[in-house]
Amino acid sequence: MKDECVLGPWVRRFLLEHLVTERNLSRNTQASYRDTLALLLPFASGQGGGAIDRMTVESLTPAIVRKFLDHLERDRQCSEVTRNQRLATIHSLARFIGMRSPVHLAWCAEVRAVPFKKTAKTVIGYLEKAEMDALLNQPDRNTSLGARDHVLLLFLYNSGARADEAAKLTVGNLQLEAPPSVRLHGKGNKFRNCPLWPTTAASLSRLVGDRSKTDAVFMNRVKEPLTRFGIHRVVTQYADMASKSMPSLDTKRVSPHTIRHTTAVHLLRSGVDINTIRAWLGHVSLDTTHIYAEVDLEMKAKALASVDITGLKSAPQERALPSLMTFLKSL
Repeated sequence: MKDECVLGPWVRRFLLEHLVTERNLSRNTQASYRDTLALLLPFASGQGGGAIDRMTVESLTPAIVRKFLDHLERDRQCSEVTRNQRLATIHSLARFIGMRSPVHLAWCAEVRAVPFKKTAKTVIGYLEKAEMDALLNQPDRNTSLGARDHVLLLFLYNSGARADEAAKLTVGNLQLEAPPSVRLHGKGNKFRNCPLWPTTAASLSRLVGDRSKTDAVFMNRVKEPLTRFGIHRVVTQYADMASKSMPSLDTKRVSPHTIRHTTAVHLLRSGVDINTIRAWLGHVSLDTTHIYAEVDLEMKAKALASVDITGLKSAPQERALPSLMTFLKSL
């Protein structure tokens, strides 16, 4: 069997050369691609009856790919979004092989013809101002851990940082003198600067004290850096406490990313333009940031209230209604 027909070497090149060297994808993205193939190859081997190390490229047929996707949804209870994410990895592998091996172009086209499934639009969750205030008021600032947790929640709300970005934040990335700001290391190995409120800067200054610039800003009780899982636990713990005085929080799933969405919506309500919010959050495309304009019901309600309908009764109905309906459709 020719080496170019065996699937194993192609997978190795795809993971170790293409993703790392050629595309320079982040470690998390590399891990996602790897995990997909770790699920796919044993499944395909079982369907075809051959050993994984002897599988050929063309033994990974479109029919097997479709069965694998059904297996993800039915047996592993994966969402449609996860199903599409796994399929994107398979498409990427097929494209990689097809571009380097002309004999597999037909196979590549057939695999890449397996369609993505349409998914329902995700509703972005965020907190109202009163709910965010209730969350910030939960930590006991008279204790060292409570003071740290309050600064953490305030920092997440101020910066819109992801949990991973807050976990990796070091003292050297803080600029606490006027004008205060923070340098965040985000997805895709990109850096961005975010302004800090004076209150946030003062709280961070008290928290870090005279620590070394290489020390993590947010540490646990044994002086080790908080992980993103630890940050998630802190947020959910105080959200549960806040729900006792703010019952509306019981209906919401509150996480560090919820606070990130909250930052974006509150910036939008304050009149900050969408492109500034994109840079603030570290989004690559404006399309990602536009979802906040769509979910903010308060702004839509204010826009509707600003419509002058006093002349509708006196104006001919057929002339007044079209303009109002056009406005409503634009919301």
